[in-house]
Amino acid sequence: MTPDLKYLLMSVVLTFVQVLIAAAAANQAVGLTTLAGNREDLPVLTGFAGRAKRAHLNMIENLVLFAALVLIAAVAGKANATTAMGAAIFFWARLAHAVVYLLGIPWLRTVAWFVSVIGMVMIAWQLF
Repeated sequence: MTPDLKYLLMSVVLTFVQVLIAAAAANQAVGLTTLAGNREDLPVLTGFAGRAKRAHLNMIENLVLFAALVLIAAVAGKANATTAMGAAIFFWARLAHAVVYLLGIPWLRTVAWFVSVIGMVMIAWQLF
């Protein structure tokens, strides 16, 4: 398995961990009965639970783009040291983003997101 694909796998695991954290936080906030219901009129999650949900949704949005780039690079035979570095930058920045988002540090969260985008741009650049 190439480094790019390993970082894609690790990013999927990170996304799964984030959904577990978001679910546990939502359970704490509104209770299992509410979450197990049909979720109509589900209250807005605030605080840690809200941040956990938003962090997870943001990861999903970015994972779609990252996965597409990594898979295109793999299929096209363009995976190289630069795409591997881009994938590593993406993963570690997304891990930092998740932690910083959960802690509620806004500007640092934005910086981590931007660094992850740089990782994706590095991969995309190799595809042109």
